[in-house]
Parts: sequence; C-alpha cells; structure tokens
Amino acid sequence: MAKELKELTPRSVSYSQWYQDLVIKADLAENSAVRGCMVIKPYGYAIWEKMQRILDDKFKETGHSNAYFPLFIPKSFLSKEAEHVEGFAKECAVVTHYRLKTNHDGTGVVVDPEAKLEEELIVRPTSETIIWNTYRNWIQSYRDLPILVNQWANVVRWEMRTRLFLRTAEFLWQEGHTAHATKDEAEAEARQMLEVYADFAEKYMAMPVVKGVKSASERFAGALDTYTIEGLMQDGKALQSGTSHFLGQNFAKAFDVKYIDKTGKSEYVWATSWGVSTRLMGALIMSHSDDNGLVLPPKLAPIQVVIVPIYKNDEQLKLIDEKISGIVAGLKALGISVKYDNADNKKPGWKFAEYELKGVPVRLAMGGRDMENNTIEVMRRDKLEKETVSCEGIEAYVKNLLDDIQENIFKKAFDYRAANTVSVDSYDEFKQKIEDGGFILAHWDGTAETEELIKNETKATIRCIPLEGDKTPGVCMVTGKPSAQRVVFARAY
Repeated sequence: MAKELKELTPRSVSYSQWYQDLVIKADLAENSAVRGCMVIKPYGYAIWEKMQRILDDKFKETGHSNAYFPLFIPKSFLSKEAEHVEGFAKECAVVTHYRLKTNHDGTGVVVDPEAKLEEELIVRPTSETIIWNTYRNWIQSYRDLPILVNQWANVVRWEMRTRLFLRTAEFLWQEGHTAHATKDEAEAEARQMLEVYADFAEKYMAMPVVKGVKSASERFAGALDTYTIEGLMQDGKALQSGTSHFLGQNFAKAFDVKYIDKTGKSEYVWATSWGVSTRLMGALIMSHSDDNGLVLPPKLAPIQVVIVPIYKNDEQLKLIDEKISGIVAGLKALGISVKYDNADNKKPGWKFAEYELKGVPVRLAMGGRDMENNTIEVMRRDKLEKETVSCEGIEAYVKNLLDDIQENIFKKAFDYRAANTVSVDSYDEFKQKIEDGGFILAHWDGTAETEELIKNETKATIRCIPLEGDKTPGVCMVTGKPSAQRVVFARAY
C-alpha cells in the first residue's frame, strides 16, 4: 500500500491532528495565503456541491426562492438592532477606503488617504440587516407576504483560531430570510426548516442529530428563539450543525417594515432566518471517517463506485476495458456515479490506497482471472470487507450495497451516540462524566447564572433543550431548584 499517501495521525494519538491530516491528504481543502481562510479543493467542493444541490431542492420544495444581496453592509445598519450588533461586533471586517495608490518610494501600493469612505462598510457576517432594509421596499400589504427567500453566499467572521471547514474567517453557507404576517406562521417556518436540516443530516449525511432549542445565552443575536440540530463527533464533542431562528418582530421594528392587514391596520412583520455552512463538511468527516481515511455516505460521495483494472499487458487491458464498459453503462443507468480508472500512471495498489483515503464507498477490481471467470472483486469502504461476486447482475448488487452502506454508516454513528449519552442527577457525577465526552442529559434551573457557572467550571455548554424525548421535570443538579426537563450538555467545537 502506498504508505506516504496513507500516513494519517491515528485518532487515538491526536484527534485534532488526524482531522487536519485527513482534510489535506484527502484533497478536500488547504490553508490559503490569507490567514484564517481556506481553499476548498475540487474533491472537497464536489461534496459541498452535492450537499448544496440536495438542500436547494428541499428549500424549493418548501416554497423558497433564491436571491442575492450585497456583500457589503453599511455600518449604520448594524447599529439599528442593538443585540444583533453586540453579537457580531468583535467578528466584523471593516472596509474604510476605496482606492490604492503607488507608494512614493516605488515599493508597491498603499491605501490612498484621500479615498476614505464617508461611511464604513462591513463585510457581511450575516445578512439580516441588509435584507430587512430591502424588505421595507418590498412589503406594503398582506398580499406581499410571505416572502420566502434563500441566499447562497460567503460570509466573513474574523476568527483568530481557525480549523479547516469547522471555523474559518470566510466560509460558504446558505441563509434563508423569511417574512410573515403572523407570529404563528413565522414560528412554523422556523420549526419547518429545523426539520429540513434534521432530515438532511440523518438521511443524506447519515449523521444522527438531536433537535432542540438553544438557551437564552446560546441563541442567535437578535433572535427570540434559536432551534438547532446537534451532532456528536467521534471524539465525544458536540458540533452545532444547523440553526433556524425565530426573530419575532425585532428586525421589522429596527428597519420599520410594516404591512397593512386585511382590516386596514398597520402591523410589523414577523421574521425568521436559518442557515447551514461548510461546517457540515467537518461534521461529515468527524462523524464517520477512520484511521484509513474518509468514510463517505454514498448519497454524498462524488464518486460512489470506482473500478480498477489489474492487468499484465495492453492486450489484457483492452479485454478488461471492453468487459467493464458494459458494467459502467449499467451502473450509470441506475443513477450511480462511477469512475473507471484505467490510467497507467499509477499501480493498482496506489489507486486502492487513494480511493480508500478519499472514502469512495465501493471499489470494484477486475483482473485476468476474474475476466475469465466472469467475476469481479467488490470492496466496501465502510467495513473494509472484500468479496468476489459474479458479474451477472452486478449493477443491482452494487446498488443494494450502496443502500446498505448508507444505512450501516448511520447505524454506527447512532450506536456511538447512544453509547455515549448518559443521564446524571448530581453535579459531582456530571463533572466526572464530562471528562469522558459525549452528551449528558441533566436538569438545569433555567438561569443564565447556573449555566455560566457550569461552563466556567467544566467547559461544557448547554447544546440544546431537546424538543423530543423525556420531558419529566426534576431539580437542577447544581442548585436543587425546579427544572422543567433535562437538557443536553457537552463540550463542543
């Protein structure tokens, strides 16, 4: 096996270094010349494109349309919603000038001091303010509602400690921004999009998630409620994987967005926003991959099946090429993405290592003896198991195998989460269990003070107040005060 291709730091030695090694060696992304920013390489972007395509279809099925809003936001817009600006102020990149000029000593270019902007522009950290300023012109009557808009874009949040996909200064995402006539409609929208995200995470990413609502301390700046899906990574840390916000009328009031209802009365509009980002790439990697490389769920794999010929000479290769061409056509007819790698610049062992590292779900290999026997070797990436099967009906066999791999990857992640989710009733036990990682279900008195104390003493945060499961009331593990239900604690990315 091509050792130099496969040298990943084992997860047991350093999970963080394993992750970094894998992202780079699997050709997903790399650090750029701009500090804190990344280059998403073609293979990584191909996975993101599949995510995008599936999610975009889901958004359109639920009535949403895509639009695009400016990258730059006037600074004054961020001042209009106090909680919102406070939440993002420390992460904002600010444009102050609009022109460069050649330095007087000829050493390059400098900012032209005469080209200072009258009002600074913020490179968007999120788009609520610019969009709600726009919606003021779009909305006059109840007939203009609802507005169901989504934007695929990049945003900038000036992060000092970055990690590829998980936390970068610039990242890709989608952000939905909707406007409604009533509170009930807006709340229903926020909950609906949470379900869309959860469905995508579980059915496509094969990643089980807990659906819940954030505590007041953890919710989005400017929201009344933030709904979230939380995944558990293999190192026992939680990862917030998607959020949907019920914004109430905060932004409508900040930007004076009103509509005339059916009775002729003027009312403020109700709002939501919701988004997922390239952080999902990190979630995908950390949920399933192993010390041999990526493990991709077939529904998101750019290449679902790779076929590698093993041959002694050009004459034998031509015979295998002919045999494989029919199999490739049959797989493509079933909607399976397949690559036949008969390039002669790398040996089969190198190819096996490369495709294993890149997480291709199924690898087929055919040699001279296979061709004579009308058989083919089948390797499944999730279990690293090989078998030799007949070429008769191989297309249907592979299709069923891909479905089985998708289910098995989800089950493995689900079982891991189940084994690493515990309920505790005392704070002493909590402090012991949190060292093991995983989700801890515990009672909390609902106060920000207790939440902050737990965070400071254990580095654990409330990931969410679950929407499903046990709703039995109890007493707070710290203060002994009444608790409405158990909440999910974890250390998180």
